[in-house]
Amino acid sequence: MISKINHTDKIIAKQIQFVFQNSYAVEAKILKAVDFPPLQRKLDQYTFTDTSFYAYLNKDEFAGIVEIKKQDTYIHIQSLVVMPKYFRQGIAQQLLDYIYNKIPSKKYVVETGIGNIPAVNLYLKNGFVEVDQWDTDFGIRKVRYEKKG
Repeated sequence: MISKINHTDKIIAKQIQFVFQNSYAVEAKILKAVDFPPLQRKLDQYTFTDTSFYAYLNKDEFAGIVEIKKQDTYIHIQSLVVMPKYFRQGIAQQLLDYIYNKIPSKKYVVETGIGNIPAVNLYLKNGFVEVDQWDTDFGIRKVRYEKKG
């Protein structure tokens, strides 16, 4: 089941942070990143944000989470993470489908490390098109994708 979660609640925010930390630790290894900003995100950066969080629940556990920010003309998918024990079970796809169906937009935007092949493949499979690449200050090559809604 997927539902919006209240990230301003500290208990929920800690659960969100736990999923993010576990998922981004795997991405950091994939990207061979030593200094990876998503792993440095503090608890208050989850509670005090204007983004929205939606979780895929497996019983009472957050198996995956998508974080979005509504912009004037598009939805920015800030993060899409899955707990490693739930990798390759279609959870990321279900979270994307939920966003497309429940939060319609003329355009969706997402960014990832170009070496994160599972994420790249997911976005390409969903009709996202590459629009930009750049090098970050922390040594990761990133790619931005857009998809018409």
